[in-house]
Amino acid sequence: MSRKKTPKSKGGSAPAASALPAANGPRPARPGTARPSPDAQPNGPQQPSRHSLGGGGDFYDIAFKVMLVGDSGVGKTCLLMRFKDGAFLAGTFISTVGIDFRNKVLDVDGMKVKLQMWDTAGQERFRSVTHAYYRDAHALLLLYDVTNKASFDNIQAWLTEIHDYAQHDVVLMLLANKVDSAHEPAVKREDGEKLAKEYGLPFMETSAKTGLNVDLAFTAIAKELMQRSMKVPSEPGFQLHDYVKREGQGASCCRP
Repeated sequence: MSRKKTPKSKGGSAPAASALPAANGPRPARPGTARPSPDAQPNGPQQPSRHSLGGGGDFYDIAFKVMLVGDSGVGKTCLLMRFKDGAFLAGTFISTVGIDFRNKVLDVDGMKVKLQMWDTAGQERFRSVTHAYYRDAHALLLLYDVTNKASFDNIQAWLTEIHDYAQHDVVLMLLANKVDSAHEPAVKREDGEKLAKEYGLPFMETSAKTGLNVDLAFTAIAKELMQRSMKVPSEPGFQLHDYVKREGQGASCCRP
């Protein structure tokens, strides 16, 4: 089997789709597209191969779909752009309309892991569109802005929505994002940790502006998903909670 070539990332909205098969297991190979619909399934484990004669682009061994969810304005797009391009979107805030996505290939424990990252609109009027994309998501990153108490209070509503539409084995992570360090935090770290513990979620403070823990959050998700798909029953599994706690220990969203 040949290693798949990553399509060039390209933003854009996509139509809703019907229910989808379960995730986190081997999948039949499908050709990638620049603007897939909700039923465009990431491929399962692929065997390594030589570079194509045409050259260009990245190759991957396995691919996963990751969604960023949370209220409008919490920094989902900024976090995604920081991870994908290493840049911070300063200036006028523009809300995401519907769905947008980008791809990035990571080297994880000797494997090429492609994350297909979906940026969802936080406004209520787009919920009927984003619900369709929950169904085949492998992981969901829930964001709240530490300067916006309402975005934190609404996390429980987002978790209820995820329970209603996402698969039962989807990987979840709670992120406290601080987009603009000029504002004082309205939500304490302890509050985020308490909520995460209540729902059994790994928790991390991030900053789209400084880049704090952004790469770590996506890398942790990639490692967890890869281990789930490749795990042999007799082998010990990757512990996401322990990894996040160890690697992000002592970090604060309120400083670079």
